[in-house]
Amino acid sequence: MSEAPRPPTPVGAVFGKFAAATLARLLYRVTITGRENVPRTGPVILAPNHTSFLDAPLLMGTCPRPVHTLAKKELFKGPLGWLLHAVGQIPLDRDDPSRGMIKAGTGVLDVGRVLVVFPEGTRGAGDFAELRTGLAWFALRSGAPVVPVVFAGTAGRGRTLGGMPGLRSRVEVVFGRPVTLPAGGGRTRSALDAATEQLREALVAHREAVASRTEEHK
Repeated sequence: MSEAPRPPTPVGAVFGKFAAATLARLLYRVTITGRENVPRTGPVILAPNHTSFLDAPLLMGTCPRPVHTLAKKELFKGPLGWLLHAVGQIPLDRDDPSRGMIKAGTGVLDVGRVLVVFPEGTRGAGDFAELRTGLAWFALRSGAPVVPVVFAGTAGRGRTLGGMPGLRSRVEVVFGRPVTLPAGGGRTRSALDAATEQLREALVAHREAVASRTEEHK
C-alpha cells in the first residue's frame, strides 16, 4: 500500500514561492501577464499547459499567491522529494490516484488556497488537445474557478533537462480569464466528460490567443 501524501503546509508554499521567484529573476527574463485574473482570495485551480521541466517552478514563482502542485510521484524521492514536500507540493500517481492524494488536493481548495493541476497529465505538446478528467473533477467538487495558464519560451529545444531555455532567455507566463463550473455537478461520467470538454475549449482558446499575440509581436 502506498504512503498517503503528507498534508501540504501553507508556510512551505510561501517559502517555495519566494525561492522560486528569486531563482526565476536570476536565471531568466520573466514577463507575467494577466496576474489580475487570479482571484486574490478563496480557492483557485490553475490549469497550465506543460512542455518543460521549468513550468512548475516557474508557475510557483510567478503566481500572485502561493501554490500547491499535483506532481508525479516519481519526483518525490531523495533530496528533491524532501524539498517538494517541504514547499507544500502533492505527489500524484497518474495511473492510480489515491484517496490520500484526492484528500490532499481537495483539502487545499477547502481552506481557500491555490491548487495547480496539469490537465494534460504529463509534459507534451502543451496544446491542451487531450485532457484527463482530474481537472474537471476538482473544479466540480469544489466550485473553485479554473484559471488557464500558458507558458511561452519555456520549451526550449526539447523535453529533456538539456532542452531547457538558456540562461537569461525571455520567458512569459500568461494567466487567462477564470472559468467557473457549478459546484456539486459531475456526479455522472457523462457530466464529468462534458465539464472536461468545456474546460478544454477554454484552455485551447487561451493558448491560441497567446500564440496569436506572440506571432504579432515577432
